[in-house]
Amino acid sequence: MAEAYPAEGRPRRRGRKVLIGFVVLLLVLGGLLVVADRVAAGVAERAIADQVRQELSKQDAQSAAPTVEVGGFPFLNQVLAGKYERISIQLTDVKGNVQGGAVDVPRLDVDARNVTASLDTLRSGQGDVVAQTVDGRGTVTYDSLAKLIKRPGLTLGERDGKLAVTAPVDILGVKLTVNGIADVTVADGKVALRFNDLTAEGLPNVALARTLLANYAKSISIDVPLPELPFQLNLRKVQPTPEGLVVDADAKNVPINSAG
Repeated sequence: MAEAYPAEGRPRRRGRKVLIGFVVLLLVLGGLLVVADRVAAGVAERAIADQVRQELSKQDAQSAAPTVEVGGFPFLNQVLAGKYERISIQLTDVKGNVQGGAVDVPRLDVDARNVTASLDTLRSGQGDVVAQTVDGRGTVTYDSLAKLIKRPGLTLGERDGKLAVTAPVDILGVKLTVNGIADVTVADGKVALRFNDLTAEGLPNVALARTLLANYAKSISIDVPLPELPFQLNLRKVQPTPEGLVVDADAKNVPINSAG
């Protein structure tokens, strides 16, 4: 009877080995599928980045190589359905030409949601990758804005969430430093800067001096013609920050692989 126990134990051990082997096989297959999924996503990301770069060059805009991330998992299921949860595009060191100068945008983030693209489009690069909604946020440098105003020595920056200006002026032969805050709004797709309340310590207490200061405020109040935004983005809001003037824009039902 004692010899029967090993005979009964062997099938159980074999069963455990088979189960462990099956689990290991599933893990290996799952790992391979994850790798294949990420490889496929990488191919799509590079294809979209190439198309974005080509479209930006058509707009006479320059930037570092776009970074693209396709969100959602598994990616291959999205490929088969031709629908994607999210595609994020990051552009850095963007330089766009505008009337009167150039505007520098150190970073532009674009987030596209509910994107449709056929497998043939991703494979061939032909056709549109259409997003139901696109949100963009970029930062315009204060230096490039100041250059558009074209007043020697004028500097822009952020102060308590407002756009602040400092500039040297000569009023009635007296050299002064002007300080003030601008109202920043969006008008007709442009950023409107209005310097309505400037001060200058030591300003001569005469009406003519005050008039000259008011005229200077008008002269630096401009509508900034931002470069044409990619992905058909429409300017919605601007906000001064320590890093620069943050611009928010959005669009609906646009081809994100066509920047014009």
